[in-house]
Amino acid sequence: MAPSGKRLFLCALAILVSAGWAKAQDGRWASADDPVAKQLIAMDKMWADGNCAPQPGLKEIFAPEFRGTAPDGRRYDRESAAEFNAKSPDRDCKFGGDVRVQFFGPNLAIAYGTESSIRKRADGSEYQRCLAWTDTWLQRRGKWQIIAAQDNEVACGD
Repeated sequence: MAPSGKRLFLCALAILVSAGWAKAQDGRWASADDPVAKQLIAMDKMWADGNCAPQPGLKEIFAPEFRGTAPDGRRYDRESAAEFNAKSPDRDCKFGGDVRVQFFGPNLAIAYGTESSIRKRADGSEYQRCLAWTDTWLQRRGKWQIIAAQDNEVACGD
């Protein structure tokens, strides 16, 4: 292929690849009856419930390279995310009713939701902790797992 023809071919290839990449980035909100969204929401609920009681299999919803950011900015890994505090479990775990899932192609999704629980401080007094969170899900080899999470403490509503 002549240099100008090769350059034209590479430019055309770059445009096609860019167009495909841009298309893959388009998001779509899951419908209320989307079975994958329901699955992701159920696994997010299992994680939220894991603050109040042990959840068998919880560790498996996190990818091996998972990293999360706690409200105080502390980073945590898969082991910490799945850990149950048997010495001081939360109580009255409530999972947000308005969890939304947005898909970015067939293998990437972001879930947005809220949760709350009653926690104990070091002095034994209790307080209600409310979180707004964002979880990033990736499907690999047919299995959905959380690869990243961001938790934000928010004012609790009524």
